[in-house]
Amino acid sequence: MGKVSNIGYRFFICFLTGMLWGVIIGALGISTIISYRMDTFYEKIAYLENTIIDKDEKLEKLEKSINQSSIVLKDIIIDLDFSSFSKEQIDQIDSISIEKTIKEKFTSLLGKEVKNLDADILMQVVDKRILKFDAVEYQLTVSKLVLSDVLKLWVNVSVTEVHYPY
Repeated sequence: MGKVSNIGYRFFICFLTGMLWGVIIGALGISTIISYRMDTFYEKIAYLENTIIDKDEKLEKLEKSINQSSIVLKDIIIDLDFSSFSKEQIDQIDSISIEKTIKEKFTSLLGKEVKNLDADILMQVVDKRILKFDAVEYQLTVSKLVLSDVLKLWVNVSVTEVHYPY
């Protein structure tokens, strides 16, 4: 009789251990999937918030200049070129922040007459600028600028320095 209960006890311990490991592995798998999706949604939210702010600023500036008959600056488009980066190195949050920072430099120009704007000065506002985000420094170089009712900038982004936290 002692052997039968001892074997049953061993099976019960083995079953209980298997269940415990299953719960732990399942919890780790689910938390990994959820954290990835949360990061993706965080990037989308940051992009959409930036878009809303830009659209509100454009609308406000355009409403002020609606009575003018000359060509006014209506929009700012930034095209970031990460050609020196691999796909894994491009941080979406940093690229959104870089684009937002550049647009903040030019938001005061929205609604102004295009003939009063100097393209060389506009290019120098961003050209050779260094931006710091967290532990990375990015240097911006303007490769091309088009000025019409839309200001379009093509900006090359390169990393100048990476600071590792200790």
